[in-house]
This record gives sequence, structure tokens and C-alpha cells, in this order.
Amino acid sequence: MDHTATHDIGQRWGAAALQASLQPTLPGLQVQVLREIDSTNTELMRRARAGDASPTLLVAEVQTAGRGRLGRQWQSASAQGHAALAFSLGLPLAPHDWSGLSLAVGLSLAEALHADLRIKWPNDLWWDGRKLSGILIETAASGTLPDAPRQVVIGIGINLEAPEAEGLSTAPAWVREFLPALDAPGLLQRVALPLIQTVLAFEREGFAPLQARYAARDVLAGREVVLSDGLRGKALGVSSAGALRVRTEAGVREINSAEVSVRPAPAAKGAA
Repeated sequence: MDHTATHDIGQRWGAAALQASLQPTLPGLQVQVLREIDSTNTELMRRARAGDASPTLLVAEVQTAGRGRLGRQWQSASAQGHAALAFSLGLPLAPHDWSGLSLAVGLSLAEALHADLRIKWPNDLWWDGRKLSGILIETAASGTLPDAPRQVVIGIGINLEAPEAEGLSTAPAWVREFLPALDAPGLLQRVALPLIQTVLAFEREGFAPLQARYAARDVLAGREVVLSDGLRGKALGVSSAGALRVRTEAGVREINSAEVSVRPAPAAKGAA
């Protein structure tokens, strides 16, 4: 590893100062910035499976094999020729219930960035009806005892500048549409502390205390939606555990699994 280059990248991102500002909230946290890696989530999962449960905020300027939810490709925007922020937060976590964590993470990002940002269940940020950011959460065992905290890895990708939209199922949005002067290090500094505070609060209290704040930013509430199994219905918001509630012909269905894809139903022709 070229330690001089790594040091220079860290300086450019203000990694030491950011680490110092975050450690009072998450003691022992290390902030690491790499020029290129396959995936920040993959790397932190590798470390967790090798027994390293150190709290780490890992940033990559370029990801060559990033991953999204449901196995989708999630390549770093930098590798595609436009600016984005790609990072992962890894730490031991032992919440009473994991349900709603991705919603809590999305809420922390939205509240840190803009009052008009909305959240699409379970893990996307939307700006003006377009996708700004995605979240991928994975866990690994961090000890041999049954009640040992699991190591959670929270991966986040946020478009900073306009990406290439070809092949995307949802039109993209980018941060500089509403915060034109922000760069990637500034974006990281803006979202890192609220993210850590939210995750630690979630560990103590779960999603229920965030339900009302989430509802104020819920893209799907009141809209007709289509599930990946073809079922259609009207989204009724989320439960206190973060489950998506959908009224269907067969009654109200609660969707807990992030393995279920949900999209707004196309508007009928002639609708306003």
C-alpha cells in the first residue's frame, strides 16, 4: 500500500479532523479514505468475518464492484466519470429489533441535507421525484456468544453531480441541484455525525420514536404501489416497526422484508 498517497487522500478529505469530531460520539472510530476499492461494504464485511469489529467509517473515491440491494450493481459514481460520495459505516450493534434500521438511516441523511428530501421505503432518498441516494445494510457475527452484538455495515451512495441516467430504472437526482457549493468531503462531514447519532439511538430505542418524522418524508404514503409479486394497493405509511403497510383487495398487508421491491404505480393517463 502506498502510505504517502493514502495520507495525501486523507488530508484532502480532512479525515483526521472528522475522526476527532466523531470519536466522542463513537469511541474508537477510525475514518479511512481509500483511492480505490472493490466495495466499501465488501471490505468491511471481510474484516468483520475475519474478527475485526472495530468501528470504522470507510470512504472510497472509486468503487469498482459496488453492490446494491437485491444484488444489483452499485458502482461508484466516480468510476463512471461523475462525482458521488460512496462510504460504509461498520460497528458492533445490538438493537432489540433490527426492523426499520434502513429507514432510520435514510431519515438521518434526509434531515442532514434538505427539508424537501423524501424517502422511498425501504432505503432510497428522492429529490423532486428522482433517486438521489441508496442504502445497503449487511450484518455479520462479531462474536461466538449467541447474544454478542452483530457487526453491522451500512453502505451509502449519494450522487453529488449529475450521473449517467442510461439504464437506470429511476431518473437520478444529485446534491448539487440544491447544495451547489458542496464537495464530496463536505458532504461526508455533513452526514456522518447525524448518521452515527441516529444508529446509536436506534440501538437503544428502535424505530418507533422516528415514525412521525419518517411519515413527514414518506414518498409512498397515499400512493398506489406495485409490489415485486405483482400485487397492487395503496401505501398507508409505515408501522412503528418500520413495516410498509399496503391496503390491497385482500386487506391490509404489512411488508417487513427488504427483499420485496416496491415502486409507485404509473399514473393513469389524463391524471393530474
